[in-house]
Amino acid sequence: MRVHDDFVAVKVPATSANLGPGFDCMGLALDLWDEVSVHATTGPTCIVVEGEGAGDVEQGEDNLVVRALRLALDRAGAPQVGVRMRCTNRIPHSRGLGSSASAIVAGVTLARALIGDADVLGRQEILEIGSQMEGHPDNVAPAVFGGATVAWMNEETEEVGALRLSPPEGIEPVVFIPDFELRTATARAALPRTVAHVDARFNVARAASLAALLSGQAQASGGADLHTLLMEATRDRLHQEQRRGAMEPSLALVDWLRGAGYAAVVSGAGPTVMSLEPVGADIRHEAARSGWRVLPLGVAASGVQITRGSLAKVEF
Repeated sequence: MRVHDDFVAVKVPATSANLGPGFDCMGLALDLWDEVSVHATTGPTCIVVEGEGAGDVEQGEDNLVVRALRLALDRAGAPQVGVRMRCTNRIPHSRGLGSSASAIVAGVTLARALIGDADVLGRQEILEIGSQMEGHPDNVAPAVFGGATVAWMNEETEEVGALRLSPPEGIEPVVFIPDFELRTATARAALPRTVAHVDARFNVARAASLAALLSGQAQASGGADLHTLLMEATRDRLHQEQRRGAMEPSLALVDWLRGAGYAAVVSGAGPTVMSLEPVGADIRHEAARSGWRVLPLGVAASGVQITRGSLAKVEF
């Protein structure tokens, strides 16, 4: 295996995981993209970061994109290269919008682009490598496939699978990004070791309902509309309330939005909040006055894309 192209680029979407009841398994790709380009060189690693994370992220071999790139080259049996990289980051870091998963997916896809062989490092392989690095596939899957996804990992074999869903019209996410960060490890530490059977049953029913709604194929009994169904299908008993102490403003915003009639959830591990449906201008303006950055975002129908290199126009 050899490196075919020496200048490649990719773009990868932000993601929101959990979506309320789908803890560690459901995700949604959002129309907010990081872009990364790489020159393969013979010199030392050099990284320029613009936008989110500039001045904070690693700029050497410990950079997450570089680590993923190198792991993928090794997995493919390709030689390592010197890296001159430019990252244009739009996905906020440590906010629950999948920035680490997107960085990993970008790195693995850059390896595919450098190798330039359409049969090497396809989307399933990117999913597998990304999920192994991330530890779970909920953000990785939508970053790879786009749309909405339900994903799982076999902890014994490390096999990973995902189903891609095409959300119907009416699923128009709006994210509310705070000015504070929350590390995923901190959010996970707030969760109890066990859950009640009744709460697990509650979430299973709503996660299954949400997956059906996001497939665009659900038919409701009694003629309920999408909004009514979303309000019920985004309820959760497993992780959001348990994390209130770690991000009280986020849970207060979820309560306010849901009280106003919007299907709002904590995005991933937080602290960003997301409504799965459009939010009125008065609500958006009030949230912005309270310090939230409000972004109406479409669903990204496609996952990671190669934008420069011999595979730029190859579907995979």
